[in-house]
Amino acid sequence: MPMTTFKAIARKKEGLAVEAESREFKVLIDEPEELGGTNRGMNPVELLLCSLGACQTIVASAFAGEFGINLEDFWVEVEGDLDTDGFLGLADVRMGYSNIRFNMHIKSDASEETIKEFVEFIEKRCPVGDSIGNGVKLDKAKITIEK
Repeated sequence: MPMTTFKAIARKKEGLAVEAESREFKVLIDEPEELGGTNRGMNPVELLLCSLGACQTIVASAFAGEFGINLEDFWVEVEGDLDTDGFLGLADVRMGYSNIRFNMHIKSDASEETIKEFVEFIEKRCPVGDSIGNGVKLDKAKITIEK
């Protein structure tokens, strides 16, 4: 499959809330009250963790058969460490996650060796994990002034 460009739009709503849209799907994103939001949705960094877990789960579901794995159940717990004082302007610290950890839960009758090989495959094949783990070129903003 050739290079594909995915697109999304994020539009300001009330307060800190944002409606994000990609294709015909929308999600409401907000901050918790302690960070100035109204807690009407996940915040962007929580959504990033969800994206990683979802991507790993999709890879697992899509490729289990190629490994001869009967995937009875699969889920990923993801957590990350982020110093919110950076976002709030209270300290000169990194804005993003300093560390992200995940635990894959796999229910299958496959051997432990097969499961370990499969997990290595999932980690290598997941586009979100690759983007986070290896960084991605982030172009500077283009600006369109709406009048």
